[in-house]
Amino acid sequence: MPDGSVVFANTTEGGVHRWSPAGVTTVVARRRGIGGIAAHVDGGLLVGGRDLVHAGDAGLTTVLDVDGATGVNDMTVTADGSVLVGVLRHRPGAGETAPPSELLRISPAGSVRVVLEDLLWPNGIGVSPDGTTVYVAEFAAARVRVLGPDGGSVFARAPRGECDGLAVDVEGCVWVALGSGGGIARFTADGGLDELIDVPGRFVSSLAFSGTAIYVTTVGALLRLDVGVEGLAVGEARIPVARHHVTGHAR
Repeated sequence: MPDGSVVFANTTEGGVHRWSPAGVTTVVARRRGIGGIAAHVDGGLLVGGRDLVHAGDAGLTTVLDVDGATGVNDMTVTADGSVLVGVLRHRPGAGETAPPSELLRISPAGSVRVVLEDLLWPNGIGVSPDGTTVYVAEFAAARVRVLGPDGGSVFARAPRGECDGLAVDVEGCVWVALGSGGGIARFTADGGLDELIDVPGRFVSSLAFSGTAIYVTTVGALLRLDVGVEGLAVGEARIPVARHHVTGHAR
């Protein structure tokens, strides 16, 4: 965050929390199943879960709900303030198999459309430095998909574990949290494995840049690693704080 604090979710126990050198405070209480958080230009946060909400001074306002979905997961913000968000269509906590699902784009004008629609448990999302390429982690397939000017394809596969959280650096390389693989991987812009870093913890779920540091969430811990390269800045969402209801697939 601009003030140097780190906002993170406790997916299983619930809530959004803020860490700073002064300690940890709760931003959103009790909400469970949060897979993604983004700052909004008008203040407050966009928060995933069973639907996408804006958490602000007025409390929680639903921004997106999707028919037949069990929730929305991770998200990112593009250069124009649009939000890319993955849809869940299974219950991971119940051990259900992930069916094909979608990556949606919500524009500043309020339109909603499908970007990809055959993703197996969409998770971390990132955009290349030139804004032309979208990366999305498929947790159930242990791989990262890429969507560029020539269409979609497999970008990279997890060297171990799964592909969970994702971030892009200023050199165009893609960093991926490896879930049960106990580490994070850096892939070059052509999908080659460049670096594999071991991370203590039973499950490495997500990561985000602050300068040359990466903040990493694991089961029970928030860690900080200096990786020597700056992360690509992620801006603030500019989508309307109003309800967008999606019936079936929004095309």
